[in-house]
Amino acid sequence: MLGRLNHVAIAVKDAEKAAKIYGGAFGAEISGAVPLPEHGVITVFVTLPNTKIEFIQPLGEASPIAKFVERNADGGIHHICYDVPDIIAARDRMIKEGARVLGDGVPKIGAHGKPVLFFHPKDFSGALVEIEQA
Repeated sequence: MLGRLNHVAIAVKDAEKAAKIYGGAFGAEISGAVPLPEHGVITVFVTLPNTKIEFIQPLGEASPIAKFVERNADGGIHHICYDVPDIIAARDRMIKEGARVLGDGVPKIGAHGKPVLFFHPKDFSGALVEIEQA
């Protein structure tokens, strides 16, 4: 059911500044900053040979990650994202197995223009899990 690791998200105060470290130190490809008002974040992706790192910064005080960044002033891993071939089938199976979907359970369009859902970290050993339609 789970596909490849799509990305690891790191929440920071300044996504562009954080991503530049990877570009300079490792020569990685860095995307431009993209505001996602419906998710309350600005994203910058660093593309690696086998996955991506997503830097997310709060977009406004009402951002769902604002408190996370406040508590983790130097940044910190926020979530991990996996590809799934069928997001509805994956959601239903995960719920059946006891995982709690965050929000209303209806997929929203994520940073890659594909449907995404998040699952409660307490159900995944403390890791916030995102699934994305492959």
